[in-house]
Amino acid sequence: MAVVTTWVEPSGTATALLLLGRGADADSERGVDCPGELPAPSDPTLVARARAAKKALGNRVFVLGHHYQRDEVIEFADVTGDSFKLARDAAGRPDAEFIVFCGVHFMAESADILTGPEQAVILPDLAAGCSMADMAVLHQVEACWDALSDAGVAATTVPVTYMNSSADIKGFVGRNGGVVCTSSNAKRALDWAFARGEKVLFLPDQHLGRNTAVLEMGYSLDDCVLYDPHKPQGGLTDEQLRNAKMILWRGHCSVHGRFTLESVNDVRERVPGVNVLVHPECRHEVVTAADYVGSTEYIIRTVEAAPAGSAWALGTELNLVRRLANAHPDKQITFLDRTVCYCSTMNRIDLPHLVWALEELVAGRVVNRITVDPQTAANARSALDQMLALP
Repeated sequence: MAVVTTWVEPSGTATALLLLGRGADADSERGVDCPGELPAPSDPTLVARARAAKKALGNRVFVLGHHYQRDEVIEFADVTGDSFKLARDAAGRPDAEFIVFCGVHFMAESADILTGPEQAVILPDLAAGCSMADMAVLHQVEACWDALSDAGVAATTVPVTYMNSSADIKGFVGRNGGVVCTSSNAKRALDWAFARGEKVLFLPDQHLGRNTAVLEMGYSLDDCVLYDPHKPQGGLTDEQLRNAKMILWRGHCSVHGRFTLESVNDVRERVPGVNVLVHPECRHEVVTAADYVGSTEYIIRTVEAAPAGSAWALGTELNLVRRLANAHPDKQITFLDRTVCYCSTMNRIDLPHLVWALEELVAGRVVNRITVDPQTAANARSALDQMLALP
């Protein structure tokens, strides 16, 4: 007879290891709600050093700060904004010798593409990447295009890539007659694409593509198929590829993708009369349950224009939510979910890294320069220029 044993949680020691999925340690849950502040820099002189370095560099340096950055970094940004606004702002400063981009890798690549060859784009921490951008790798996208060719639909498919993609993917889209989009102009980009083809390959964020096509353009969920690069032919048949209008890449934002319908229902129970405002990178069921949906800039404008005393639950990155809450104490602003924290890669850009990059520039050493090879840059630039030309 088989011996059946019952697992018993260890007791009597605070350091007992728990098997995955079994038992719980209340102390291990500390920090899950992210109620506190990020730790202060260990060097109390960093603020003074950052100011001194910026002053020494003067107009030679232009510092860009993405909305999702820490407050300690935003303090030293010459401009703030979303990824495309910042890249465009960088292009508007041809006199700046150094562009220090406090964001993530794909943003710095876009800035390098849009700025002059004599300008150096600096990313204070090369490990500041983007999980969504990393979900679409060039060889995978080229294999997808081969699958579309085998199904006989590549010639009638227009590729559209979200700004949150690598230079390689933007270059692929440019080579194949496509366009880049942002979360605020995705519908215009898709309108442009469907005027030139029968279907769209949307990279790399499935949620933005699905939400735009279904909620703004009148397509159905059945018109959308999900291409999984880790499965043969994306896990789709030729017939599915031929019947689809939107071929969505299986990618997502690790922050926005974590919000759930339960998050929305929970906050409505906790906060009477709350307005739920989310980013279109959220899941379809979250977006359909929300009151308002829009880009980062839209979220900021909506909160700023809201009446005093109103309550808002925001489904976007926590640094921005907290900054808005601090800027509008007359409104009740809360994070949509209780367990999702900061964007881990965006938060790699901290004050120590920024100070190091600036002080190295003062010393005449260019560190962490981001460059895109000329051919990729030319192809990516054509897709970016097409976005700028959208009506």
